[in-house]
Amino acid sequence: MKRALCCLLLAYSASAAIITGVVRGPDGRPVAGATVRVDAKGDTKTDENGEFHLLLDAAGQHILSAESEGLAPVQQLVAGSDGDLKIDLAFAQPAPNHESVTVTADVSQGDILNPDPSQSVVIRQEILDANPGRPGAPVSIPGLPVETASSGIKAPQYFAPGVAGDHGESIAQFFQVGSYLAPNNLSANAHGNGYADPNPIIPAIIESVQTDGGAFNVREGNHSVNLAATYGFRSRLDPFVTLSADYRDVDLAAGWSPSAPGTRAWIALETSYGNGFLNALEHRQQHKLNGYRVFAFGRHTLTLFGTGYYGQSKIPGLVPLNAPGNPDTIDSRQRDQSHTGELAANDIWRWGSGSELHLSGFFRTYSLALYSNFGDGLIRQSEFRTAASGQASYVKKVSERLSLMAGVDYTREAPRRLDLDHYDSTDTAVYGPFQKVTANDVTLNFVSSFAAVDGRITPWLRYNLGWRRDEIGIDNYDRIDPANSFHLWTGVNSPKATFNVIAPGSLPLPSVSFSAGQAFITNDPRIGIGSVRGTPVSRAHSAQMVVSKTVLGTDVRVALGRTTQEQSMAKIDPDTGLQFDEGPSRNRYVTVSARHRFRCGMLQASFSKADARDLSAGTPLPEAPRMIFDTLGTIDRLPWHLLARGEFEEVGRKPLGDGFVSVPVKEFRGALTRAFLEGRLNAGVNFLLARGYTGQTTETLALPGEGYPFERIVGVRQRSYATLSFTYRF
Repeated sequence: MKRALCCLLLAYSASAAIITGVVRGPDGRPVAGATVRVDAKGDTKTDENGEFHLLLDAAGQHILSAESEGLAPVQQLVAGSDGDLKIDLAFAQPAPNHESVTVTADVSQGDILNPDPSQSVVIRQEILDANPGRPGAPVSIPGLPVETASSGIKAPQYFAPGVAGDHGESIAQFFQVGSYLAPNNLSANAHGNGYADPNPIIPAIIESVQTDGGAFNVREGNHSVNLAATYGFRSRLDPFVTLSADYRDVDLAAGWSPSAPGTRAWIALETSYGNGFLNALEHRQQHKLNGYRVFAFGRHTLTLFGTGYYGQSKIPGLVPLNAPGNPDTIDSRQRDQSHTGELAANDIWRWGSGSELHLSGFFRTYSLALYSNFGDGLIRQSEFRTAASGQASYVKKVSERLSLMAGVDYTREAPRRLDLDHYDSTDTAVYGPFQKVTANDVTLNFVSSFAAVDGRITPWLRYNLGWRRDEIGIDNYDRIDPANSFHLWTGVNSPKATFNVIAPGSLPLPSVSFSAGQAFITNDPRIGIGSVRGTPVSRAHSAQMVVSKTVLGTDVRVALGRTTQEQSMAKIDPDTGLQFDEGPSRNRYVTVSARHRFRCGMLQASFSKADARDLSAGTPLPEAPRMIFDTLGTIDRLPWHLLARGEFEEVGRKPLGDGFVSVPVKEFRGALTRAFLEGRLNAGVNFLLARGYTGQTTETLALPGEGYPFERIVGVRQRSYATLSFTYRF
């Protein structure tokens, strides 16, 4: 209709032309309802596909602009011509007055690419790091506590309610590159089944972190059992330099974007060095380089992302609780080192109205060398791997009632020198040869096809139905005992479904979402010094209900979930070289969250309670958090133009097995900042007030003077500290 009107008007204006295009958000998706203008007049609204049509005077130069609630306005210079023009616009970042964190509670939002009613964390320029001065966890995700018990070079552990995943084993992690979800889990890693490492990412480039139920999205496959977390990147960076330091740690970061209007590109780097506040001086250093570029030409939008990373440090030892300084778990030889490089690409090829072909892929190298002593003697783990993937998917929006998606993905991971060695002696004065425990070359091949339909049956009922089929090839070559080598293929079917019941705003009823799906994780294929081949794939069934409602200006959200996982021979114990027999297990949880915006800021809180059990024995799952409480607030109107951010997080007692129970962990993270020089200079104080221990587990140790070892709780003591930061924007 809009185009027909423009054509009719052209009959009366020989000097006019039609300008058309698509308005997209920072994540590359079309923005419906955005206001588009030429020279601050003649505005129009984008349709459900983000498309717009406007009249343009053919003579001279004009300013084309777009606005949408919650996003910073975007402008582009347009030169008039004798013919029609096609100009696409993209919002670069949230509006400056956005809160630091936004929790999406409206289950009516969603599309065929994102069917689950997810929680989204939107990051401001004044970023509040997960733990100031502690690298490894770049952004705090409310309600998802994190531990970096090994100086930050090894990947941190994120915990969902009732989930004791080792380094992301049951939590999938992705980098959002255009519309592509580039997987960040490294399957069959030397240190676990699903090592997910956000270390290569510079905090300033992160625009959002989205968490959803990975079991309900056909695009999220391996490791998406309990949760999936996706890091989204900014389209542009205000050129900046940031220096953060205290008397033991220093961090320098810088970023830059081209000055040309409408250019979506940046490059950023970060380097850091520190000794931390742990028992052993860490001598930690990390170096990062990130780059991003979007090219728009014809019907194509090409997004490129690259990262390079190198880090090394000494590793602090685990000490018995209430007995700091014990030498039994501290070894001067402990250290870790890793480096990685990755390039990911995504091309959105628009065939016509509502039709898109998405072509994506990535290539990555990764290495790990880890020496650690957790009480049973020094162990050495190492690997080098290459990973590559190619994906093609077709998306067609037929109408508001029906959208279609189908795709295929091929991924190959090749860990080499997947080695585990061991010193038999716990005496740091004894230096002998390592005893080989495992030495494997592994190749994992994933051929995955997926399809989904999405739409609305009525204005109040939205649906998403999908199916994913993964063919998984495992080639395990044992270089110590070739008889333990094997090659196999196995297949996994993963049906998914989500139904949203959307309450009209005129009724005092909440909106409700129901989801169910099947998910899986690939297990460590090594046999080690065990006697049988492990379970190649562990399957899980998940169900979820989310209820949301805005009451008196407060967004309230209640989520109930249940995940059951089958029994499996899952992974290798790094101390003994023996396989773990896990499950069958069940996890039930409830999370209640609320958020309220005030004129001077925002306050939100969440409380999660979980019950995770081994169904064969009926005992609680060790190290799975039963209670997680999180509250976060921002104040933007303090005296002397100060801004304040703060977050309190508590993780309750966790069973550790054999009758042992952990101590609670409490952390309060805060930032107090002020802008100078008309906003170009930002100075602040970031601090962490902590109580408890990270990495709590049990080890069999003998303290000096005891004469015999026995089992006890060990961990790394939490330390409180503060850092100063200065950011200058050019």
